[in-house]
Amino acid sequence: MNPVYRPGEGKARSAGRQGPAAVPNGTFEAPSDLAGMASNYNERIIEEFRGNAGRVGGSFQGATLLLLTTKGARSGQPRTTPLMYMADGEPFIVVGSAAGASKHPAWFHNLVARPQVSVEVGTDEFPVRAEVLEGEERQRLWDRVITQAPGFADYQRNTARQIPLIA
Repeated sequence: MNPVYRPGEGKARSAGRQGPAAVPNGTFEAPSDLAGMASNYNERIIEEFRGNAGRVGGSFQGATLLLLTTKGARSGQPRTTPLMYMADGEPFIVVGSAAGASKHPAWFHNLVARPQVSVEVGTDEFPVRAEVLEGEERQRLWDRVITQAPGFADYQRNTARQIPLIA
C-alpha cells in the first residue's frame, strides 16, 4: 500500500471507532468458514490495538500489525481487519492468505473492488491506494515474506490459488 508509512505522518484517529472485521486468526488469517468466530476475535484485537497505541498481546504480541479498513464491495460499509504486515523499506505489504483456504479473504475482494482504503499503524491513520502486486515485484516480495514468515509458504502449498500480495 502506498505511500510508505513514517510514524507521526498520519492523522490521529478518534478513540473508540470500530468497524466490523473479518479474518485473521492467531497467526495469520482464518478460513472463511470461521468468519463469525474470527469476527469476534478480530473485534477484540481491534479494540486492544486502538486502546494500546497499536500494540496487542496474545498471538500477535511483537508482530507488526496494522488495521486495514476497506469498504464492502457491495454494501459500501466500512470493514476493518487486523493484519500482519511487512515494511522494511517497502510500502506496507500484506498477504491475502486466508490460511491457505481455496478462496481469497473477504477483505481482499473489497480492496480489489474499492482500492482506496484506510490503514492504521500505531496511533496513526491515513488513506492509501492499495495495489495487488504482480510479476517480478510480487515474486521478489513473496520471497522476502516467506523468509520472514515461512508459514505463508505452507499456506501456498495448501491452495491452488496464488496467494495475493498487496502493497
